[in-house]
Amino acid sequence: MTDAAAQTVQDVLSSVPLIDGHNDLASALRATRGYAVEGFGTGLPDLHTDAARLRAGRVGAQFWSVFVPSTLAEPQAVVDTLEQVDAVHRLVAAHPDVLVAACTADDVEAAFAAGRTASLLGVEGGHSLAGSLGVLRCLARLGVRYVTLTHNDSTAWADSATGAAVAGGLDDVGRAVVAELNRTGVLVDLSHTAEATQRAALAASTAPVLFSHSSARALTDHPRNVSDEVLQLLARAGGVVQVTFVPAFVSQAVADRGRELAAERMRRGLPRDDGVWPRAPRPGETAAQAAAAVAPPPADPGLERWIAAHPAPVATLADVADHVEHVREVAGVEHVGLGGDYDGTDALPAGLADVSGYPRLLEELARRGFSRADLEALAGRNVLRVLRAAEDVASEPLWPTLPRR
Repeated sequence: MTDAAAQTVQDVLSSVPLIDGHNDLASALRATRGYAVEGFGTGLPDLHTDAARLRAGRVGAQFWSVFVPSTLAEPQAVVDTLEQVDAVHRLVAAHPDVLVAACTADDVEAAFAAGRTASLLGVEGGHSLAGSLGVLRCLARLGVRYVTLTHNDSTAWADSATGAAVAGGLDDVGRAVVAELNRTGVLVDLSHTAEATQRAALAASTAPVLFSHSSARALTDHPRNVSDEVLQLLARAGGVVQVTFVPAFVSQAVADRGRELAAERMRRGLPRDDGVWPRAPRPGETAAQAAAAVAPPPADPGLERWIAAHPAPVATLADVADHVEHVREVAGVEHVGLGGDYDGTDALPAGLADVSGYPRLLEELARRGFSRADLEALAGRNVLRVLRAAEDVASEPLWPTLPRR
């Protein structure tokens, strides 16, 4: 017997596409399979995302992140970003029964009506532009629908939430990037940016903006989260915060332990833990050969003992629901969405271990009093509105014309 909350969620997900703002499957495929895309249809149990679990999660549209580390030199970042774009295009082409490429709000709704997951692209970090508006326009023509202005490090023209302040938020180059994003119909994404950058971009942008994967700083004091003051500015500008599931962003206990771990790394003279960015296979090279060419970082036995003695707390689905509720209370239900960051984080909240978990989160919110209209707004209507607003503002939209199957 289906309870009332579960029935409401089923009705919601049958009427509106659930749109997730950020999934790092492409970089996970690079790291684990040398960009092979064939396993998506049969199952990827070591990852968070595959066809069966995407359907179980009722995901109607996914922004696939085309992420490369901000530690790369910018020319290399452009190459690696193009490899990520190629991987998503190949993934979609290999699984037409599940996925379909999308660039516009109409594309998303058409894919949903056809029972497939609309696949959009999001560039995660302005370093992937290498300071070139020409690169930006080329990425837009390949189907990119948002650009996150920074990743973990600042660019020369925009300050990151976790990098050195170099631009005073946005400088004149940064404002020119925002203007070109508006002109070409590409969304400005403010996740990863410093608050000064957020305020400057909100003032400069003529289209609503996204936070593709961020949560509420009032609940979890983490630099990647959004302050109440910016939430209010975002609401006045018509934008959306897509609440993320990353444990350190939704649980203060996890965030505190993360700070302690970073301090321990610093005490031991260890570099920031950005992981190892694997090399993509070269022509004629297998994925295994490419993986063997990248040596893992040396282990530090002392740090491993510290980690064993200080196990990470576990975030929960309820923690995520708390952040959704807070954004609704401060910004309004018209300005909240979901951006899980699946396959971009090592740990996930209990109850949200993979992409099949979205209905469980919506059921929790329904039990907390979210109406059907509230859940429809959260799931997809808010992001559809922002996509359409960006399309309306664009004077030279550059998204490709997609074939209909």
